[in-house]
Amino acid sequence: MNSALRLIETLDFEIEVFTRLAAGRPREDAGYRAIQAIPGIGAVLAAVFVAEIGDIGRFPGPAQLASWAGLTPTHRESDTSVHRGRITKQGSRLVRWAAVEAVQRLPAHTRLGGIRDRIGARRGRNIGVVAAARELTELVCYGLRDHHIRCLPPPDRAPDTAPMPA
Repeated sequence: MNSALRLIETLDFEIEVFTRLAAGRPREDAGYRAIQAIPGIGAVLAAVFVAEIGDIGRFPGPAQLASWAGLTPTHRESDTSVHRGRITKQGSRLVRWAAVEAVQRLPAHTRLGGIRDRIGARRGRNIGVVAAARELTELVCYGLRDHHIRCLPPPDRAPDTAPMPA
């Protein structure tokens, strides 16, 4: 029994060391900090996006990231008839889950919440959520690439950095 307790104590130590290392690593990533500014994305979902997407440079644009995450509709075309169906669900299941999870409970006054509610009123709640999740992946793409989100209002400046009157 003492042998098993020593083994558990050793494993607990190793788990604690790895937890500290893993918790500190994302904080150094500028993209990780930038996408947390998007409403609905906290530390955990931001870590999921960063870990699953990896190098954002492999995607030419946000449309390719949304397609890779499986948030785009299927598209079948023959001559003049075009049929769009359900989302493809090809690609990263975790990125798709994180995007949908982030937009589920957003207030209606936010940009993504407005998209979700507006499309949801016309086409159904689930379709509205997926459309908002597709928009969210666009913001995540720009946040990971540029390290800031342009369409969000800039953060308030601190009082000590305000310009001095002339």
